[in-house]
Amino acid sequence: MTNPSAQTDPQDPEPSPTIRALTHAFALLGKRWNGLVLAALAQGPAGFGEVRERVPGISDRMLADRLHELAVAGLLNRTVDHGPPLRSLPHSRLRSSGGTPIALTPHGNAFLIPLAALAVWAEEHLPPHPDRPRHKTPAGQP
Repeated sequence: MTNPSAQTDPQDPEPSPTIRALTHAFALLGKRWNGLVLAALAQGPAGFGEVRERVPGISDRMLADRLHELAVAGLLNRTVDHGPPLRSLPHSRLRSSGGTPIALTPHGNAFLIPLAALAVWAEEHLPPHPDRPRHKTPAGQP
């Protein structure tokens, strides 16, 4: 049985360019973890392990999937280091190197401005999350 409301009405207008753009953006950026991964890379390029530490709670598998998806979308890239294989490095250097560096592309960096604005909006307008206290502003400031 088909859902009549799911069918396209030929008399319905095309979505506006704004709606199309937002639909496209939220299809990628509305997925869990994608915004946090991009925010983590705003701190600078990092290896896989360091990105994982910057995004608490994300699994290795999910991080790998999200990094791939964001790279395909052109928001980040992984630079291949032509140095010695990681397994030949001493453990301390292995930890600090983090493997293949992951960095935001110019398109990824451009997203940091609306991402910061979204964070401010969420802090000011969404109800506090039950597990996280709301940020307190100094007295006399909005």
